Amino acid sequence: MAVADEGDSLQLDSTTFLKRLATFHQQRGTALEAAPRVNNKPIDLQKLYQVVLDQGGYDEVSRARLAWRKVGQSFGLGSSNHAAAYAFALKTVYYRNLAAFEIKDRYNKEPPPKEILEHVTARGGDLLTRTVENYSLPSIEDVEPSGDDEVTTPNGGDRMDLDDPGSGPGRSTRGLRQAPPQRVLFQPDLSSSRQTRTATGHGQSPQPTTAPSVTYNGPSLPHSLSGYEPRPPFPLTLRGVTTPANNSTRFYQQVHQQHAGLKRKAKNVTEPGSGFEGPNIYVRTLQALKSGIPGEISYALHHLVKISHERGDKFRFEAFPGLAEALIEYILTITSEYYAIDWRVTYMEDVTSDNVLDAINGTPKLAEKMQSAKRIDFVDELWDSESVIHFENVMQAGLATRNLLHMEENAQYLVRETCLARDMLTIILNLPHDLRLTELRHYMWDIAECLVPYWVMPNPPRSDPLYELLLREIRESPDRGAIVTCIRTLCRISMNLTVVNNISGVPPEIITRVVNWCLLQDEELVGAALDFLYQYTANPINVALLLYKQESQDCPLSPLLSRMASLLRHGESETQTKVILQNAVPEIPAETIPNVPADLLEKLLQMDEPERSNVWLKCVFEEHKDSEITQIALWHAYQARFLQHSNPAAPNPTGLLPAAEFIKNVSIIFETATAQVVNGVQNKFIIKGIRPRRHPTDPGHHIYLRCMWRAPGQSTPCNEYLPNADALKHHLWQAHCGLQYKEGSTTQYSTEETNIRNPKIDCHWNGNCHRISQGVPKLEPTIYNLARHIPIHIVNEAKDNRNAKVQKTGQSPTASHDHFVPNTLGPRGAHDPRYVVDVKGLPVSRSEIDPEGKEAVWQYMTYYNTPVDEKGEPCGLSNTAALVLRNIARHVVKASSILKDGDLVGQAGLNNEDLVNWISDESNAELEADSGAAWMEKLFAGEVKEGLSWVMTYNRSLAPVVADVLALIRKGMEA
Repeated sequence: MAVADEGDSLQLDSTTFLKRLATFHQQRGTALEAAPRVNNKPIDLQKLYQVVLDQGGYDEVSRARLAWRKVGQSFGLGSSNHAAAYAFALKTVYYRNLAAFEIKDRYNKEPPPKEILEHVTARGGDLLTRTVENYSLPSIEDVEPSGDDEVTTPNGGDRMDLDDPGSGPGRSTRGLRQAPPQRVLFQPDLSSSRQTRTATGHGQSPQPTTAPSVTYNGPSLPHSLSGYEPRPPFPLTLRGVTTPANNSTRFYQQVHQQHAGLKRKAKNVTEPGSGFEGPNIYVRTLQALKSGIPGEISYALHHLVKISHERGDKFRFEAFPGLAEALIEYILTITSEYYAIDWRVTYMEDVTSDNVLDAINGTPKLAEKMQSAKRIDFVDELWDSESVIHFENVMQAGLATRNLLHMEENAQYLVRETCLARDMLTIILNLPHDLRLTELRHYMWDIAECLVPYWVMPNPPRSDPLYELLLREIRESPDRGAIVTCIRTLCRISMNLTVVNNISGVPPEIITRVVNWCLLQDEELVGAALDFLYQYTANPINVALLLYKQESQDCPLSPLLSRMASLLRHGESETQTKVILQNAVPEIPAETIPNVPADLLEKLLQMDEPERSNVWLKCVFEEHKDSEITQIALWHAYQARFLQHSNPAAPNPTGLLPAAEFIKNVSIIFETATAQVVNGVQNKFIIKGIRPRRHPTDPGHHIYLRCMWRAPGQSTPCNEYLPNADALKHHLWQAHCGLQYKEGSTTQYSTEETNIRNPKIDCHWNGNCHRISQGVPKLEPTIYNLARHIPIHIVNEAKDNRNAKVQKTGQSPTASHDHFVPNTLGPRGAHDPRYVVDVKGLPVSRSEIDPEGKEAVWQYMTYYNTPVDEKGEPCGLSNTAALVLRNIARHVVKASSILKDGDLVGQAGLNNEDLVNWISDESNAELEADSGAAWMEKLFAGEVKEGLSWVMTYNRSLAPVVADVLALIRKGMEA
């Protein structure tokens, strides 16, 4: 038996070994006795494990005589009169704690189930081979085994250890015991105990009567008595009692504690204030926040931040009235750290005091109040502890509000029920630029981004203080995060409402900055800038302002359009798509075996068998795994072809192979051909895997051309096979056109009657050409015109044969056919594998099937598609750039008319001197003459239009949007 390496467990320290052993028992589902004792002596499990393994393991120690007693001597248990009982107790310790671990650790095997190991007595051995099938649970008599015996047989048939408890240690013989004599009952001596001197002899002492030997395991006693072993004696564990005599100090302490009031509580009695669960954590935080007690407020805000982050859906403002208002009111208390203002919220209609906020309709002129408020002078580094705690609590309140407003229901509730949120944003964002307020300002911008989709801005929007704050932050802030959030907030105004967001009155500095940000490689910032430009250019008046700005060169529009055109390719990925140029058409299989052309027959007759039959088979048959032909039909075709050319004077008059040998050769020549028998009423012998060719080939695999001329009144074509196109041309001219061949002449054919008009002359190729009589335009019915028309059919016939050969053999045609087959299948020719496809199984109608078959022709188109969403719609920066271009192309014509009408300042809602100066009289005089078509030509000509055309061709994702842009450009140029 292969033994695993147990060195790792033995080399561990005692603590690590016990942890490893405890883990094993925990996984096994058994209990570990970490500190066992035998005869009141501690047993080191690691030492016991090492001693037993040194002697061969549990099974080997159990087989050896007195081995467990020797193990006990290592722990000082061998010199007592109860050594046998201690040996069995030590064996039980190992059996319960280490036996299963030994099997897994040393032998790397799965130990027996605990039901037949730890849950039964330690009697017996052979744990490595113990299974549920070969092990029977011990009977009642076997519960208490004796000594260190492992296998005992009361009938003495097997060897057993006889180290019984109570046996003397000095016994010299240890063989098998013989059956003891029968028990003799004790009979007392009834004679007088006093004897005379004469009877006993003087000076002799009386001798005791010899008693018979008495044992307890004779064959006449029950088996339970013979297997009885007394339990080993274990010392009792005694607990000392504290008395005034042995420990007076401890005794009097206990007495004092009892008299101090440690009385047993009465059962089922509820003390005052207990037994009630109280409000849950959500109600507790709400009430603590409203309490005004600093400690309770800190507790509430701490839990609000945690809950809003982990379980924000639990806090709905509608379910907890007053929560949103309490948070906002506490955030507003930060104003008292900078200004001498103590805000008071009122829900009354009349607001007269400067420090009162109207929660119903909003506080008017709040920004002016903040600018005129008195600033508190203080040193930043000298804030007291209360101010620091207050400042941290305000930050937590802002964070909790920001987290809770990410739920749409809370944002709608706050916009619908109160105007405190808008006043809070106006107040906090107008506080001084203190670095300690940076985080709180970011919270306010995030809150504004959550709320503005449900707000309606006044007209003009710059009269709203929040709108003005957004524009100021975009224009002046150096903080990238704040800029991105403000741009997104500006674009989200009224997004979830039916009202159209009208971004107007934007200062020129902001337009310049936004355009410059589009040139950066920051995808998030560029995305926010493109969203702003998309909404900004949706207003024709803003496009008119950009046309003015185009001439002032402070915000050039042409570079902006060039940047938009370049962003159309942002995030593109190269993909290849197979485009079908010509669908594949499967050929109709030949119904009859083709005739052998004369030149090929002449070559075959010069060959000997079996070479002749093999070449003939290859020339008129081809492999096809789904086709079949009867053996008798194949044999008859072979006979019909060569029997008429047999030589009667030869040793073999017929010159043909025997039928069996011929059929056998078919399976050798074609890999897919197998001779089979179809069982039925009459067995049918077939060859599976071959079919007749539509056109025979020569030994070099050159396909013969077939004459398809079918004159009126004929049901079948000519079907004459010619080796090449020249031979087919001469055959048609001579056999069907009536030209006379002249040997030795330079012209080879007589031309005397070629130009004579004959109404009966017409092309009858395949019986349905009629090019001379029915063509457009019609041709004169002369032999000359017919002879000039016929090569067209020769070229098509050669082309079809070329395609069939490429499709079936994968080889390119020979050079003799190349000049008849124009390269129409692709830049690398028809034999390019990219242009070949399997034609089986294609769904084609009967009218589309060509008897010769046609292969599919395709080419791989390379596209550079930009990202799309899960619905397949374009998305990302490229899509937004295309939408910006579409807005500009749509409104350029209208914007040019607005320029001519004048009053652009009033329409744009410009009320700032900088905006008025932006529109100069010089530029106005110059631009009034430009029409919409001129602007279109100026803005979209050249590089921009080329980029749009390229994306239209190679980007299938953006093609619909770019198509709209190009259509608008064309429409604008025509206006």
